[in-house]
This record gives sequence, structure tokens and C-alpha cells, in this order.
Amino acid sequence: MASRGTTDGARVGDVVVGVSDSLAGLAALRRGILEARRTGRTLVAVRAWEPPEGEAVYRRRPEPSWARLWAGEARQRLDRAFDLATGGPPADLRIVRRVVRGPAGPVLCAIASSPADLLVIGMARPRGLAAWLHIRPVHRHIPARAECEVLVVAGPRLLPREGRILRRGDLLERRARTSRLTP
Repeated sequence: MASRGTTDGARVGDVVVGVSDSLAGLAALRRGILEARRTGRTLVAVRAWEPPEGEAVYRRRPEPSWARLWAGEARQRLDRAFDLATGGPPADLRIVRRVVRGPAGPVLCAIASSPADLLVIGMARPRGLAAWLHIRPVHRHIPARAECEVLVVAGPRLLPREGRILRRGDLLERRARTSRLTP
């Protein structure tokens, strides 16, 4: 982790941000950058990842090449989040990027382990039936177990069809990328 300094005898922690490429995750990254810039702290951008089918299934038939592939994809998503949120990593900040295998809640709490740290996470605003069914294990885990101050940043409020339009645009972009890769 980044080194911690002192200012006027008080410990200075890091600004730890849980990074995802969702709209709420990008809002959290922008807010984390703002907080790190405002307080002069190091920004620790964390992308937690797990095997798509879960750790229990992976342990039965482990394949290291797949794990490397998934870790590489998580690294790319972390880089892409900086591009989407701010057009690239800010040059005026000290940034530590961490890609860690494990569930997001425990990983973020372990990295933001000092009481002087600030942990920033994003939270989506589901609508309708999704609001009742949406399970947020990260948002339940972190406030209950974090040893530092937690800042929850709400994602942008979208009109009913805007989310669908954004998802469709992302799907079309992914299809275009994959069609360029295949001969």
C-alpha cells in the first residue's frame, strides 16, 4: 500500500476507491479523485474480481491460464474506468492501482484498514421491481465492517429508457470490438 505520512502530527491515510465501470462506480472514482486532490492524499484505485462461476466451482477444476485472463481483464477494466470517468488518470495525483482477487466488500475493507483512510464506493439507484430485488452485498458488508470513514456516492439518476439506451450502446461497442478481432 502507499506510504502514510503525517501532517501536523496527525496520520494521513489514503483515499481508497472501489472501481467498477458502472455509472455509480465511475461517479465514485470521480469523487475519489476530487477527495484525493482536495486533501493531498494518495488515491488507491481498487478493482476486485472473482472467477465468473465463483471460487467454489473454480477450486474444483482450477485453470491458472483462465485466472490470468480474468485478472488481465480486471486490469483493463480498471484502466478503462479512468478513461471513462476523467479521460485518463490525473497527472497531478499519486495513484496506486490494485487488482485483487476476492469479493469486493472484504477486499476493500482489507485495503482501507487504517482509521485515517477514506473509502469511497458507488451505489446504483435501481428503479421499480429491481429496487426491491437488488441485492447489494458490498453495501451491506462495508458499513458494517469498515474501520475507516466510508463515503457512498450515488450514481446518476436516469430516466426510464436512458439505462436501456446506455446498455445497448455498450453492447454495440463490444460487438464492434469483437468483430474487429475475428478474421
